[in-house]
Amino acid sequence: MVADPPGGLDHGPVATESVTEREAEVLALLADRLSNVQIARELHISVRTVEHHVSALLRKYGAADRRALAEFASRGSLEVSQRLPGLPRPHTSLIGRAAERDLVRAKLAKEPIVTLLGPGGVGKTRLAIAVAETVAPGLANRGGFIDLVSVRDGFVESAVGAGLRVSQAPQQPLLATITEHLGDHPALLVFDNCEHLLEPVAVLVARILAACPAVAVLVTSRERLRLPGEHTVRVDPLLHRDDAVALFRDRATAVDPRFEADTDTVARICDRVDGMPLAIELAAARAPALGAQGLMTALNDVMRVLAGGRNLDHRHRSLRAMIDWSYQLMEEPERVLFRRLAIFAGAFDLRAGVAIADLGDATVVADLLGRLVDKSLVVNVIGTNRWRLLDTVRAYASEQLTASGDRESIKQLHLRWAQQAAAALESRLGTRWQDEFDAIVDDLLAGLHDLPPGPEPTAHRLGRSLGRLSYARHLWQQSVDRYREAARHAPTPADAAADLAAASDCAAVYRADLAFELILEAAEEAGRAGANRTKAVALARAVELGSRFRANFKAVVPRDRLRELHCEAVALGDPDDPALTAANSIGASWTTDPARLDIELAESALAAAKSTGDPVLTWSAIDTVASVYDEHGHLRRAYELVRTALPFLDELDRDDPRAGRTIRSIHQLNATFATTTGQFLEAIELARSAIHDPVVGEPLSLARMVIPPLVLTGEFDEALLHGDAMWRAWESAGRPTAGWLWFPAATAALASGLTDDLDGYRRWRNRMADLAGPQNAYRLRTASSAHFVDARMAIHTGDTDNAADIVRSTFNRSVPGTRFQIFAEASAAELAVVARLPDAAKYLAAAENLADENAWCAATLTRALGRYHGDAGALRESVAGWERVGARFERDYTRLLLHDA
Repeated sequence: MVADPPGGLDHGPVATESVTEREAEVLALLADRLSNVQIARELHISVRTVEHHVSALLRKYGAADRRALAEFASRGSLEVSQRLPGLPRPHTSLIGRAAERDLVRAKLAKEPIVTLLGPGGVGKTRLAIAVAETVAPGLANRGGFIDLVSVRDGFVESAVGAGLRVSQAPQQPLLATITEHLGDHPALLVFDNCEHLLEPVAVLVARILAACPAVAVLVTSRERLRLPGEHTVRVDPLLHRDDAVALFRDRATAVDPRFEADTDTVARICDRVDGMPLAIELAAARAPALGAQGLMTALNDVMRVLAGGRNLDHRHRSLRAMIDWSYQLMEEPERVLFRRLAIFAGAFDLRAGVAIADLGDATVVADLLGRLVDKSLVVNVIGTNRWRLLDTVRAYASEQLTASGDRESIKQLHLRWAQQAAAALESRLGTRWQDEFDAIVDDLLAGLHDLPPGPEPTAHRLGRSLGRLSYARHLWQQSVDRYREAARHAPTPADAAADLAAASDCAAVYRADLAFELILEAAEEAGRAGANRTKAVALARAVELGSRFRANFKAVVPRDRLRELHCEAVALGDPDDPALTAANSIGASWTTDPARLDIELAESALAAAKSTGDPVLTWSAIDTVASVYDEHGHLRRAYELVRTALPFLDELDRDDPRAGRTIRSIHQLNATFATTTGQFLEAIELARSAIHDPVVGEPLSLARMVIPPLVLTGEFDEALLHGDAMWRAWESAGRPTAGWLWFPAATAALASGLTDDLDGYRRWRNRMADLAGPQNAYRLRTASSAHFVDARMAIHTGDTDNAADIVRSTFNRSVPGTRFQIFAEASAAELAVVARLPDAAKYLAAAENLADENAWCAATLTRALGRYHGDAGALRESVAGWERVGARFERDYTRLLLHDA
């Protein structure tokens, strides 16, 4: 629901309808006090046309007279607002819809969904634009106008994302990005031409309104969505004779200002086409050439030809008659181009038109296009070098294309054009290519529509290019789908293997388990091709994915299965192949028993990877070695190592799917190890720089990097803001298993608890279980993240009833530590002191080595020793340690202990 927009003379008069470009020119000359004759000379138009525009401006701005209008214009007080994103800028005025416009505005102020219902060509879109022009400024033009004419089932969310100017974020569905963009603010979404997408649009609208209740939705369709809360407004033909005549005259004089006809004749023409605005406009476009009487004669002929269709109502018969009449008036080359243009799903440029027309060079096709525009059968998209067919006109042209017997040959021409256009865009990666892609993506996708599976070289190349382009446009799921589609049309199993490997790389950015499945499919195709090396590389990659990113899998791959894959990769590989040797060495490191990880084995894998000069492979080995260091408690060595990979961020191509996971991982692991070594300010800086990287900058990745160091430095409010964003993004992503988010959630719980928001603490503590999922409940009970927050909160509240259990479970680990265990053990050792456990000294000694790895832990243990021995000097030393790491809360807490001592 939306409120009426502000207006009134306090802000200058506001046009009640859109102002055309010509009217704006007239208005500017009025401000210079030019007469109608002078304006006509300046603009090279007739005086009568100037008078017509001045009259329209007086009506639109509600000005008393010409002098008042000129005065307002000269003072610059006529209000001009930015438009709703995607809202078309009509170049013609709206005639005869004032009552409907006011009714729709009134309903939008009270109801969540308003649907404009009516047959094609009745003017639903034009009315929706007029409503949006008056409502959207009061909402600061938040929302968007989404034209669904060329959108196919399965791409509605993408159309909405493009209309709102938002891109899918990594590890987040596009719908989540859309609802996050809309948020809780009032906004207007206009879904135009929904009749072919009723189910997906209804589902999407319901989900958007559930997440964003302040949004109002305006729909145009031939059939209602059938959603609860939906209110319909019937848009009928122009029932008032004066309105129909006025529309006809306006459009006819726009073609030729000299056109004249008596009112009765014009009224009869409008009656013959049932008052349908589109049909009236088509008729008016021909009127200057044929004259009113000649037009009446032509209409009689066409109506007789198309009379008697049993499956269409009277309005549809009239509209089809008008379009068919226009078609019959064309010369044959015009007819050929017209019906062939129906192959385009959206707007097309001249080069595309030439490619599918098969009628000659650009000069010939441009001339024919101009003639079709003059006949109002093709629309020039204002402000662009593109044309499109209206939806009803395209449907008619499509029938003619089928009847001509040319559809299959034209479809092949369209496929060839799409492949060449996509390849050209792919060659422009790294430059300004995105707008061009957005303009033609629907047609590029349409090139693959309805193709039977099986080898098809052109479709295969198109699928590959679309995969790369979709990835570079940050449409992660679409990139996976396009590469998979390429694989279905691959000429050979080897090509299919390459496509599926690329799909796996794309999926790795947001879903490691899907990437694992795809790379195994790639290995299978490579086996069919007899490409042993390719299969071995794919299997080694599967081992790496299943091992490095276990926390991202819904169901963790058993280590025995990973070992089988590793053995198969080794058996297929050439020991003299350095890249494959490095990949298998990495796999060997990961498939080793976690309790007996071999540092020498991991470091040999790193040496082998470095010899290849491949930054992606080298980073995989760095991550492997750093993880082994981590498991052995050598956190500083791990951080020093991962920092060596920061220069890779300047080398790696953001448009290359293979680099995506590496880029994200470099950012995340550097921030993580900066935190686990107590370099909190560095961690925050690394996280904030990562947000500007298009492959990383989304709530889940950012939360993982920035929440822990913010909490540990005492920046609780900012940390909780990121925590809320993380939680919303996780829920929008479908609540996947996300053990890798335990530590951010634990520190968010700690931020609430240390500010005495115990409800917030319990909420975040419970959320850790939600992130774990029921299948990981035991893992969470033994997780270092949980032990850390429980120990620190027990110290803060003084509630030590469960202290013995917390301390014992923290130190009772079969595997020698992980990167976050260091915080748990330091806090548990201090809790043992606070709770006066009899073996507190033992735990202090057990945690003593942590001081060498993490400055935060060093300050914690120094404070614990000061409390244990009653040593004020140790407490002062702890205060200095907190100062060095920037931990304000812990510093102030320790100062209170000094005061009490």
